[in-house]
Amino acid sequence: MCHYCGCRQIPLIRDYIAEHELALALGARALEEAGRGALVDAQATVAEMRAELVRHWQGEEEGVFALMRTDELYREHIDPLIAEHRELDALLARLDMTSAADRTRLREEVEELKVHISKEEDGLFPVTLVEFNGPEWDAAIAAWERAHPGRTISVD
Repeated sequence: MCHYCGCRQIPLIRDYIAEHELALALGARALEEAGRGALVDAQATVAEMRAELVRHWQGEEEGVFALMRTDELYREHIDPLIAEHRELDALLARLDMTSAADRTRLREEVEELKVHISKEEDGLFPVTLVEFNGPEWDAAIAAWERAHPGRTISVD
């Protein structure tokens, strides 16, 4: 993520970034658990990763992405990201950590997730600073809150 535009200071974006970091940490933990033979734990961690990502994707897709998709310029960048969400969700749903091939696939997907996250954090999130005003931020935050019942956006 860039550190020059200021979008990290926006509470919603900061929470999205924290969710990205959590998803990557869960992926790494699942791989570490599998590496030491704790396959049941690894499978549970994959399920936790998927649950976190599903909430995260819902917030993004119904909030920031939905608002930005009204502009064709952004739609061509957002639609592939949404497709990547669906692909990773399907993979995580069927991943079997007792399978060496699936463990390798998870390792590859965690690396791909880093690329995906970079597209969001270095591309789309900074654009929100110039494209969103009060009502857009309110709508994006409301979508995040619907995806995260019982939680609120972190504020300083």
